[in-house]
Amino acid sequence: MKLNTRRFTALLIAGWLAFTPWAQADEIESYGQTTGRKALSGMANIGTSFLELPKNVINYTNESNFAFGFGFGTLQGIVDSVWRIAVGVSDLILAPLPTQPVVYPLYVWQDFETDTTYGPIFRLCTPTDNPCIYKHQ
Repeated sequence: MKLNTRRFTALLIAGWLAFTPWAQADEIESYGQTTGRKALSGMANIGTSFLELPKNVINYTNESNFAFGFGFGTLQGIVDSVWRIAVGVSDLILAPLPTQPVVYPLYVWQDFETDTTYGPIFRLCTPTDNPCIYKHQ
């Protein structure tokens, strides 16, 4: 069976547009929207985890000097990349559970100057989360 890349790309873009947080920013998310967003963020975190390397090198270089930034930023970038992949895989597997995110910022390209942090696992969304948007607490 031959993979039709045009259809796959169109479906991927349509799914991304349907579940982006900015598309429903002021609405209460349904269960389907929450799980779809969680699955798509998992795929995005797996696919873009390598961007943690330049992000950390740039941030640590800006805070100190090039030698420290390149050395420690590279090590921290590798660690953050591995953790972002792990969080992405867990988001894909556990997409049916409406939990809040573990990683902040949700995507590596959001708030690029902020260090990546990790929160509690399995923190369920409650009805007071209006909407259950990925937020850092």
